[in-house]
Amino acid sequence: MQKLLVVDDEESICFSMSEYFSMHGYQVDCAQTREEAESLLGVNGYAVVIEDIRLGGINDTEGLDVIEHIRQYHPKTRIVVLTAFGSSEMEAEARQRGADVFLRKPKPLSDLAQVIFGLIGTAECPV
Repeated sequence: MQKLLVVDDEESICFSMSEYFSMHGYQVDCAQTREEAESLLGVNGYAVVIEDIRLGGINDTEGLDVIEHIRQYHPKTRIVVLTAFGSSEMEAEARQRGADVFLRKPKPLSDLAQVIFGLIGTAECPV
């Protein structure tokens, strides 16, 4: 079973992604802060991390720090940035730090699932 980590400060986003991907055979953990994400990453391996750039406020970019942490300690983990605050500059910064995919909210969960399937290349797409 593939493991996913969802990092987003919006509880509703974490809940909906957890429910959706769990129903499709993934094991899903959620974190709402950088500290929670780094703690979970310290004890678990994940195939994919889906994360927002802003985890605590309008000018916050702690999600970029999470990308660097993942690249440093889990270089094989795939990183999908899903944010409502995407700009071309933010996308460039996220990709420079190691993000594999940069998507803008809102994004249908079925589209996100197809992106994840493509990244991890499982034998069969669960959605």
